[in-house]
Amino acid sequence: MTQIIPLSEGSFTIDQTKEFIPFKLDQDDLQSRSRGSLLVEIQPFLVITEKDIILLDTGLGFTDEFNNLQIHQHLIVHDINPLQVTKVLMSHLHKDHAGGVTKYDLMSQQYFLSFPNAKYYINEQELNFALQPGNPSYHPSRLALLQNHEQVVLLGNEGIIDDYIYFQVTAAHSPHHQVFTIDTGDGKIFFGGDDAPQLKQMKNKFVAKYDHDGKKAASLRNEWWEAGNKANWTFLFYHDIQTPSIRL
Repeated sequence: MTQIIPLSEGSFTIDQTKEFIPFKLDQDDLQSRSRGSLLVEIQPFLVITEKDIILLDTGLGFTDEFNNLQIHQHLIVHDINPLQVTKVLMSHLHKDHAGGVTKYDLMSQQYFLSFPNAKYYINEQELNFALQPGNPSYHPSRLALLQNHEQVVLLGNEGIIDDYIYFQVTAAHSPHHQVFTIDTGDGKIFFGGDDAPQLKQMKNKFVAKYDHDGKKAASLRNEWWEAGNKANWTFLFYHDIQTPSIRL
């Protein structure tokens, strides 16, 4: 049976600086943050199927005082060795989603893949775009390793991975953003990344100013919600503080 594990890295606020500031729900006041700050959860997902151990996006890439990746520690808590991950599916490469794709080794002073036995599935145009200098939403130094790497599969606009994982570029939240639908045989799991980041955005017509194409994102959310209601999809919400996932 398919297992879904949210890997929450905590709640954060973000404003125009694109910096993620930790936020404690029981202590902090959102009004004390800079004007326009958004409150979000950072929440990659692990999906365990009969074929794979799949990681959906990789979090912020934060490490502890011993240089251990936070996302590695979360996996270990759930009795999953990071070496067991077989696929890493990236919706896009903004730093809150792709910070953990690679890990910096202090001894060699080099970056290595954080999940060395996994294949990484990334949109080719998104990677090229992310490596361009001057965009505060990306960390090019962490992503350079992905170029021409034998474990990185560069995807086009639409297709199927191993006959059961569907991907499609939407160009809604960001110019080359993609979404994934995993058909497990006992139901479909939909991961919309930042096109469908929170449950409330699925239920309400919401056009976000921070999206590349806010109207398109809102329209797609409506389409996905209707399709999911008809076929009992499971939705995974990367930025939802209260509802990580829901099955319709």
